[in-house]
Amino acid sequence: MTSGAVTLTLASPPALGEPAAETASLPSEHVTLTINGRLYAIDLDPRTTLLDALREYFTLTGSKKGCDQGQCGACTILVNGQRIKSCLALAVMHDGDEITTIEGLAEEGELHPMQAAFVHHDAFQCGYCTPGQICSAVALVAEHRAGWPSHATADVATAPALTDAEIAERMSGNICRCAAYPNIVAAIREVAEEGRP
Repeated sequence: MTSGAVTLTLASPPALGEPAAETASLPSEHVTLTINGRLYAIDLDPRTTLLDALREYFTLTGSKKGCDQGQCGACTILVNGQRIKSCLALAVMHDGDEITTIEGLAEEGELHPMQAAFVHHDAFQCGYCTPGQICSAVALVAEHRAGWPSHATADVATAPALTDAEIAERMSGNICRCAAYPNIVAAIREVAEEGRP
């Protein structure tokens, strides 16, 4: 068996006074997004994630970049009412979609019921994961009301009961490194039991 050689070539920056080489212009895609009820049209590099577009182009920094791999849930937002991890989605994939971020949940200065429940139950500590937790919790309640089962649902033929195990399973894509889980479950339960959105 022979081993191959690897050659690494480093490009050095142009010397002072030398013109920089022309770079090919990157293609852009025209994207129309409705974000928190407001219509936006923008030309984006097609490689831009939805999270980066929200944070860098629209200055909506509530959604956080935690792991950038879809594992922590800090970037969770709602797209057409469904929760997604925005770090895994390209913005161009959501052309024409309705997007709701943490900034869009409150209405006319009034906290969304889930936001108010998180405050009431002290369901956060450092707060980094909180926007993703709240967006995910809003979707969880809607999914449960629609009768969607989860992996923890004992009988998929009947409407699932919103037990602590059911809530934990449905929130399993959102990590809280401060371990505020009992308070998060209590906040979700309050909103779900009071029939608020």
